Amino acid sequence: MEATKTASCLPFGIVFICIGILVNLIQATCFLIVRPLSKTLFRRINGAVAEILWLHIIWLMDWWSGIKVQLYTDDADTYRLMGKEHAILMPNHICDADILLVWLLAQRFNCLRSALMVVKKSSKYLPIYGWASWFFEFIFLDRSWEKDEQHLKSSLEGLKDFYRPFWLTMFVEGTRMTVDKLLAAQEFAASRGLPVPKNVLVPRTKGFVAAVKHMRSFVPAVYDVTLAVPKGQAIPSLVRIFERQPSEVKIYIKRYSMKELPESNGDIAQWCKDRFVEKDAMLEEFRAKGTFGGKLEIPDGGPSLKSLLVYITCLCLCCVGMYKFCQAFSLLSTWKGNAILAGGLAMVVAFGDIFFEYTKLPKRALIAAAAKANMN
Repeated sequence: MEATKTASCLPFGIVFICIGILVNLIQATCFLIVRPLSKTLFRRINGAVAEILWLHIIWLMDWWSGIKVQLYTDDADTYRLMGKEHAILMPNHICDADILLVWLLAQRFNCLRSALMVVKKSSKYLPIYGWASWFFEFIFLDRSWEKDEQHLKSSLEGLKDFYRPFWLTMFVEGTRMTVDKLLAAQEFAASRGLPVPKNVLVPRTKGFVAAVKHMRSFVPAVYDVTLAVPKGQAIPSLVRIFERQPSEVKIYIKRYSMKELPESNGDIAQWCKDRFVEKDAMLEEFRAKGTFGGKLEIPDGGPSLKSLLVYITCLCLCCVGMYKFCQAFSLLSTWKGNAILAGGLAMVVAFGDIFFEYTKLPKRALIAAAAKANMN
């Protein structure tokens, strides 16, 4: 993302960084002092402060960019139970903002402060977001089963005593969707005699199998989540969100009771693969019709008022705090002070630019995804 475009989001960037640093400090302090005494109390505090940070992202999507989300299911019980039970979420990848879309979904069901995820290890080193995610108990993996197996299993076991209903999101495709990766998945499927996908990648099932095996006793459901963008709508991305370019995303959710899943490792893996075959067929039909036909439409309450209130409050606090800080150190009245302020703003822009470069898909993938979204 060009620095000029990043600069246009300076107010949000300043607020996000200031609040993020404060959240990280609270998390670190509680991790050292509170967690040794009470893991539950630490999780309650951690969830509350991290939610404040995540709500800034929700504000960005709901109020700044105006992303529209329409939810579908085929069972009223799914709508009734979402956010009220532990669950594994199994979405497909469509863009570089998939994690944000899951947060948006979690916020709709009052599950944002317990929306956990399995993500790649490198993301935990990102300032603010990565650190907050680590304290928040995201599970970070190297994408090497030999390295990840024990860490994943111990992390899953550690969720047994989680104090409130949580979602654990697993992107079992293992990587984001690009044209090259889809072609590789198609070649792999053809060479193994598997159904050749057109809209999804072949799932990597070892992590999902481990999650089911270790969480079956205390997690009652798996939510198969299908993300789709209607024809004519732009594929969401972090850059487009900051540029205030709206989009529309359709999300179909199907609940499976954990009791329905098979017992053996091989059968669980095949169950996961079968869901992605169905997901691929559903997305192919979606491309033709532009909707999840025959599915129950879940009412959407619209943009989050909570996120708006949180962002405005934090923006006002940051403005007052920065004014007092500048006044106390006479930063507005001297050349040296002005240079310090300019340097600080440049750092905010640089931080945003680095974050965008880390998260965005290759340009070729974005062009191909946009072309695919507009195909008949």
